[in-house]
Amino acid sequence: MAKNKFLTSRAENYSDWYNEIVKKAELAENSEVRGCMVIKPYGYAIWERMQRILDDMFKATGHQNAYFPLFIPKSFLSKEADHVEGFAKECAVVTHYRLKNDPNGKGVIVDPEAKLEEELIVRPTSETIIWSTYRNWIQSYRDLPLLINQWANVVRWELRTRMFLRTAEFLWQEGHTAHATEAEAVAEAEQMLNIYATFAEQTLAIPVLRGVKSERERFAGALNTYAIEALMQDGKALQAGTSHFLGQNFAKAFDVKFANKDNQEEYVWATSWGVSTRLMGALIMTHSDDNGLIVPPVLAPIQVVIIPIYRKEEEKVRVVEKCHEVSAILQGAGLRVKVDDDDTKKPGWKFSEWELKGVPLRLALGPRDLENHKIEVARRDTLTKEVMDLGVDFSKVIKGLLEEIQTTLYQKAQAFRETHTHRVDSWEEFQAAIDADIPGFILAHWDGTSETEEKIQEATKATIRVIPFEENPEPGTCVFSGKPSRQRVVFAKSY
Repeated sequence: MAKNKFLTSRAENYSDWYNEIVKKAELAENSEVRGCMVIKPYGYAIWERMQRILDDMFKATGHQNAYFPLFIPKSFLSKEADHVEGFAKECAVVTHYRLKNDPNGKGVIVDPEAKLEEELIVRPTSETIIWSTYRNWIQSYRDLPLLINQWANVVRWELRTRMFLRTAEFLWQEGHTAHATEAEAVAEAEQMLNIYATFAEQTLAIPVLRGVKSERERFAGALNTYAIEALMQDGKALQAGTSHFLGQNFAKAFDVKFANKDNQEEYVWATSWGVSTRLMGALIMTHSDDNGLIVPPVLAPIQVVIIPIYRKEEEKVRVVEKCHEVSAILQGAGLRVKVDDDDTKKPGWKFSEWELKGVPLRLALGPRDLENHKIEVARRDTLTKEVMDLGVDFSKVIKGLLEEIQTTLYQKAQAFRETHTHRVDSWEEFQAAIDADIPGFILAHWDGTSETEEKIQEATKATIRVIPFEENPEPGTCVFSGKPSRQRVVFAKSY
């Protein structure tokens, strides 16, 4: 099948291709507020599926949802030095609480008499306001562990934005937990990383590397940051989720203590973890093609679209009725189905539209199919079509096809990652891999110092994405400094 004529190809301009899919598949559009986006109903439906699946995974492991204020007193950010340094340049600040009419008749102005005694920060992340609250919630070991998640929006004042990947305001969830011991907190951080990895692989069909960040790349205020990294089709890495072991830093900053079983006071141990609408960008760039979006069946808000085909009015009634009958059978089997019986659009237009939106299976039924008890089934992932019997096992066949598509998408992405993962042993090999058109992941030895990491980034624009759990310890020498190294780490250019 030919490329969708409305899209720039990936090979021609990857950035334009991405932006066009976001807009033309009706996922999102730019808003009137610089750096912010409007998530459209179809895009939000995909995000809602992500939310629902993740939320169930969180609750299955004992977490509860809560909600905390959007505004954070400026003094709170000053209580944890590393944290404020990490976010200071991205903060939006509220200084006044009232407007008034401009005496010159030019709309409204800020009322200078309404200056806040203390400025408020629009949350870039919620550690400080949450830990201030936890001081009131935690007194005894009986109050622990405290396992809280929040679904919210945050603001980080980005100068260079791209929808879903980097916007001034974005949607996410942020978990914040408190524990009696260091071991429990570390176990929590690792558990949440594994939940993210499972979600990425089983729902989004995106293979990810699990591991820890280097000290230079850690979350501001964390003792350790665990991450999952995915490889996009242009060979760049995308951080798809993070989980942080915060130690006792925030507990000490906000004086959150508990009485242990011996009635002795101790500071609690903390974690935080989160994923965001950046996962929408990961979804697009992992699976989609020059015909548009591809959505894995487990995630897809519409798994099957059924399109009636007819020419005469007397054909319309019978064909549309049969389409809804097929839909009811598939919905009864637990599938998410839409009958597109909008008679203001031609079937060819509908085929192109649903292909662009990435619905996994498209069914088409016309008068002749009705007579022969057949239906045309088109796969979005392979763009192949076949005619099937509308027999008693039809819903079972369709479910099997959707499962096959889910598996195929994952295997294709995994094969791409394996093909574009390079092991290098010298600086010359490292630079050659970085300079290639599709660099991918580069496994190279690093001496473990921030100084070397910074020099490599300055020379190549590549960063250490993750120190992977999967890579076994392997003695070697750092490709840059020549100093001893015990393990290869993953370098890549990134989003």
